[in-house]
Amino acid sequence: MEIAGKAAIVVGGASGMAKATAEMLVREGAQVSILDLPTSKGAEVAKDLGGNFHACDVTDFEGTEAALSAACDELGALHFLCNTAGGGIAMRTLTKKGPHPLDEFRRIMDLNLVSTFNIARLAAARMSQNEPDENGERGVILNTASIAAFEGQIGQIAYTAAKGGIVAMSLTMARDLGSLGIRVMAIVPSLFATGLTKLIPDDLAASLTRDAAFPKRMGKPEEYARLAQAIFETPMLNGSTIRLDGGQRFSPK
Repeated sequence: MEIAGKAAIVVGGASGMAKATAEMLVREGAQVSILDLPTSKGAEVAKDLGGNFHACDVTDFEGTEAALSAACDELGALHFLCNTAGGGIAMRTLTKKGPHPLDEFRRIMDLNLVSTFNIARLAAARMSQNEPDENGERGVILNTASIAAFEGQIGQIAYTAAKGGIVAMSLTMARDLGSLGIRVMAIVPSLFATGLTKLIPDDLAASLTRDAAFPKRMGKPEEYARLAQAIFETPMLNGSTIRLDGGQRFSPK
């Protein structure tokens, strides 16, 4: 789908990979609305991009629905969704204090998996109202997982389960929405220089990426954005996940 003249929502767009994607979309001629936490720099980023900002916590499912609806109303339509919201904890299945707390597992599932499905289902409903383009497309949903979905490290059980669910949803959701001309893809990044990881010292960063094939470094947000652009513009990319990891495979710890 051609990006120019289209409308996009970027969840988590105040920083990192999502911010780079929002910048790419604006450069390519799209209108962009950013959804992020009230404490984020979303309003500032949106102003710089000439877009709109709607504050939301993705684990507040009703609040997220209201924010997404307001963003779509301002944009007048929705053609592209990029969702990078998420996070994890370090906790083993069995800790020294006992079993992994169930409420913490559920919290990580809500933050990553349930919120991703919630946003995708709401975006799909809006995209279904679009007139199809010359290729029959109405929209593209891009979710974000992690290579932990495949090689989860010790202490990543909740995060691994949540990101694995995002990967597993891709094909089924694409099949669900295919008759409407809505594509679904997921990017599976390794370690990227975003947020707190940008502050990691060079020697520690080298250690964390030592098992990558090439390049042996953390990813750059603009590399995610370039892949997002290719996904948005290439109709045959659908129902799958793409690893963006320099050939890295996480070791057990």
